[in-house]
Amino acid sequence: QVQLVESGGGLVQPGGSLRLSCAASGFLFSTYAMNWYRQSPGKQRELVSSITPGGTTNYVDSVKGRFTISRVNAQNTVYLQMNSLKPEDTAVYYCQGRILGRIYWGQGTQVTVSS
Repeated sequence: QVQLVESGGGLVQPGGSLRLSCAASGFLFSTYAMNWYRQSPGKQRELVSSITPGGTTNYVDSVKGRFTISRVNAQNTVYLQMNSLKPEDTAVYYCQGRILGRIYWGQGTQVTVSS
């Protein structure tokens, strides 16, 4: 069965960095695009970044230049490197993929940016 397991969240001061990981299993990871979403209290879940099987990336404007998505197909893992973090980046971050026509989500990892 498809599983997506995030890790790497935590509490960080403004200007700090975190790297999120999403370990995937149960499907041929290298052939699917993968996405990172986030959701803050009272807000809709938003797409933060995506990466295609070939490595083409996209970012929401608010994180461009600060976040970097990457993937290591040999490890079935997608990463989100987050630098220059701001309080408004505080959210639960989710890994997501559309696998064989069905949407799968990880359980989420909390990122809190606060002094």
